[in-house]
Amino acid sequence: MKAKRVSKRPEDINAAIARSKGPVSRFIAKNYRHFNAASLLDAAKGYESHLQAGGKMLVTLAGAMSTAELGISLAEMIRKDKVHAIVCTGANLEEDIFNLVAHDYYERVPHYRHLTAEDEQKLLDRHMNRVTDTCIPEMEAMRRIEKVVLEEWVAADRAGERFFPHEFMYKILRGGKLKKSYQIDPKNSWMLAACEKNLPMIVPGWEDATLGNMFAGHVISGDVKNVHTVRTGIEYMMELAEWYTKSAKLLRNGEGSIGFFQIGGGIAGDFPICVVPMLHQDLQRTGVPLWGYFCQISDSTTSYGSYSGAVPNEKITWGKLGASTPKFIVESDATICAPLIFSWVLGE
Repeated sequence: MKAKRVSKRPEDINAAIARSKGPVSRFIAKNYRHFNAASLLDAAKGYESHLQAGGKMLVTLAGAMSTAELGISLAEMIRKDKVHAIVCTGANLEEDIFNLVAHDYYERVPHYRHLTAEDEQKLLDRHMNRVTDTCIPEMEAMRRIEKVVLEEWVAADRAGERFFPHEFMYKILRGGKLKKSYQIDPKNSWMLAACEKNLPMIVPGWEDATLGNMFAGHVISGDVKNVHTVRTGIEYMMELAEWYTKSAKLLRNGEGSIGFFQIGGGIAGDFPICVVPMLHQDLQRTGVPLWGYFCQISDSTTSYGSYSGAVPNEKITWGKLGASTPKFIVESDATICAPLIFSWVLGE
């Protein structure tokens, strides 16, 4: 009598894994079987396996993920120790706090594709800055934060102290000056969660963000005397190199590696992934391991030398990833995909 054949179909394996998870994960296991949906589930399983093996995860945020309120899912990932460092644009750093204190003043413009130049001018006249379908209120968000952070810039300047952009944000959150203005549930702010954990953070290209522009203006006007009061750029790379080297050394004493979960492209992803070849080629720290996991969620295409749209294997030639590094790419909208991946990792 023939033994009963044990099914090893992917959908059965995924269903078994999801059985101990919540309804969102079970929905993913049941429905996400092919194409980008399957890539999403593979990436989520890879993320989970990476952590279970004792690894750490660095997450990068490009685009306007904070205005898209990614904090609803990302904050919980931070609290549950599923994220160990964040690299983000200056926009994402500040926009989570803008949303924290001015959410009720935001306006959604679902018909944004049909706005005329005159419609856009009317929004400007009302001091509403549009990000796709969402308008950020200048006075209630940007200027409110400017007033508070300027006090910190001036205090540091007068004391001859220097801090990174995210450290100034941590200072104002810890100081409680904004607490009375919170307009969302604080548990949905990823910056608050990061601040509570004192999460390592890297913010390359901060100068092109709204607060970066404001800082330049206050240096020009003389409110801040020393332009170096805010540390940026090369110093951030040095900090990242130190964090990566120390973290990798600690992990080598046990098991695991450092993973790279990239949301979008641009400088948020390009800047940090280069730390490994820099350590190897420029500092000759050949014992430092490559990134141990890589996933990118992006709708960029591989054309005209696009790095954001390049397939992960191209990174092998630059000394960033290894041939055996688990690699995933989900060619879709991060505002849809990232919360689902996070939900799987959180067991929701």
